[in-house]
Amino acid sequence: MRLDSYVQGAWSVPGGDWRAIRSAVTGEVVAEVAGGTLAMDAVLDYARRVGGPALRRLTFHQRADLLKRLAQHLNAHREVLYRLSFDTGATRSDHLIDIDGGIGTLFVFASKAKRELPDATFLLDGPVEALSKGGSFVGRHILTSLHGAAIHINAYNFPCWGLLEKLAPAILAGMPVVTKPATVTAYVAHALVRLIDESGLLPPGALQCVVGPTGDLFDHLTGQDVVSFTGSAATAEMLQRHPVVAHEAVRFVAERDSLNAAILGPDAAPGTPEFDLFVKEVAREMTVKAGQKCTAIRRALAPRAHLPAVIAVLSQRLAGVTVGDPRLDGVRMGPVVGLDQRRDVLARVEALKTEADLVFGDPDRVTVEGADARTGAFLPPLLLHCPDPIRAERVHSVEAFGPVCTVMPYADPDEAVALVRRGGGSLVASLYSHDPEAAFALAHGLAPFHGRLHLVDRDCAREQTGHGSPLPHMVHGGPGRAGGGEELGGLRAMHHGMQRTALQGSPAMIARLTGAWTKGAPEIVADAHPFRCHFEDLEIGRSFHSRERVVTLEDVEHFAHFTGDTFYAHMSEEAVRGHPFFPGRVAHGYLLLSFAAGLFVDPDPGPVLANYGLDSLRFLKPLQPGEAIRVRLTAKQKSPRNAQYGEVRWDVEIQTGGGETAATYELLTMNAMRGS
Repeated sequence: MRLDSYVQGAWSVPGGDWRAIRSAVTGEVVAEVAGGTLAMDAVLDYARRVGGPALRRLTFHQRADLLKRLAQHLNAHREVLYRLSFDTGATRSDHLIDIDGGIGTLFVFASKAKRELPDATFLLDGPVEALSKGGSFVGRHILTSLHGAAIHINAYNFPCWGLLEKLAPAILAGMPVVTKPATVTAYVAHALVRLIDESGLLPPGALQCVVGPTGDLFDHLTGQDVVSFTGSAATAEMLQRHPVVAHEAVRFVAERDSLNAAILGPDAAPGTPEFDLFVKEVAREMTVKAGQKCTAIRRALAPRAHLPAVIAVLSQRLAGVTVGDPRLDGVRMGPVVGLDQRRDVLARVEALKTEADLVFGDPDRVTVEGADARTGAFLPPLLLHCPDPIRAERVHSVEAFGPVCTVMPYADPDEAVALVRRGGGSLVASLYSHDPEAAFALAHGLAPFHGRLHLVDRDCAREQTGHGSPLPHMVHGGPGRAGGGEELGGLRAMHHGMQRTALQGSPAMIARLTGAWTKGAPEIVADAHPFRCHFEDLEIGRSFHSRERVVTLEDVEHFAHFTGDTFYAHMSEEAVRGHPFFPGRVAHGYLLLSFAAGLFVDPDPGPVLANYGLDSLRFLKPLQPGEAIRVRLTAKQKSPRNAQYGEVRWDVEIQTGGGETAATYELLTMNAMRGS
């Protein structure tokens, strides 16, 4: 299989000599990659000129629909990817992480976007900021799509998940993608891109794939482009130092290698659920993807008294791992990705052995099921023990990117934190403890040095997703050695491909530019109640001003006894004498909300289908019995949900008879579409 690139809407080969890619299992050639380069200026131009405008014309909801349909298409054809992925050394369980996990990430981003984003092409970022005393000059931040390309450089260990977890937020942000898979597993990524192309779902130019060398790609970047890199620290540093990246201030998101740790809490003695969970997870992280995960556990720390038990139980568990051809059902761990990687792992193990003893596994005596250990890139799980991690250096700096972990003792939580920090910044650390005080000390000591902390105890054991599983909802990245970047994190991941801009102007202008009414902007007052308007017909700024209603002492006391809320501020003048907030007996805040609804609700059946909540409620001025209230209700924002109805966000202000603001909140209703 000769791998071509997908650029400028077509499959093309750059030319040059062909380089063989070999199966990690058999050593046979499974694909070839050309050594020539493409015209990278043309590739980027196509992304910016064709792909970018096509995506930016779509709303967030339309982009989300594309992702969902793409996920459904890939899900129906994932067996093609399974068959190819076996040759990378991945087992069927590993496929669940890489292939199914990548497809699942598309589903998650599509779902979150439809629920949490407006049906628009830009985002509001934070509330309106008052910039003047009189209120005629305000500010608001918005996020808009960059007009460049998202350059995705992916690692070999996750050819599907790595591509898709970067693709989803970029497409949602309205940025076309140029993806560069790692060569050694490029045949899997190539098949994935072919499936995407055959689906016909993405607009032209939304995705291009460069297989092989990238040539002068970085020479043509601009400040509107984004580079998202996953791989070694050395490569990341080289790319970040590229003069164009520095001169153009190109956004660079790096996810690099890291020496992630797992800590057995002081309370987690042998026999406790947390001890068993710790051992199980360390063994799992050593063997899933043959330990070739940027999130794998490289250092396992345990209280000194428990370390012999950890080594004994962990060794027993690793002894039950069958290594071999990943196509076989009984095999739990396949080979590393290739012979070069096997040599690299063994060289790094030799470096670690200057400070640690090999206590389980022998790379020269590995039993392989269904394959030839002489031609495949097989290794057994290798467990090392460092007895003096305080004086050691290499166990905190050398990463063997394979089925390798070093266990080490600690004396107390402070020492555990100090040892873990010596990794220089990591993607993730996990803690196994049922003691909240110990967990608090460890978590807060570790947080500044980690992108994610995975806290496991018996209470979440059944549902926790594992130390090494980045989830699309949560940030994936880490400081220092880990690269300093952030991927995933829910819809935060979109922000890498968007520019935050501060808009400043009059309330009327800001409302017009953002599509969101704010106090001080013009109101539209008509004879018909706004609740009589279907979703499409309701104008932003459409307002209703209610009549007044006096809140009596009888109302307050009736509400108190009817609801059971007899808080002293509502019932006793003497109890609130000298109170810092209340001038005397006051009405219940929730009484005001109820009376406000009675003042503005149009009771007849109509386009308003349901009131499903309120946001940002604030009680600003206490109301005493005998005072009047009135309500202003204004359509603030709209967002369609489906063909039958959409969400309307209303700005509600409860005013006193004297014109002061007693309360503010945002009311949410579902309004029917016309003809639904």
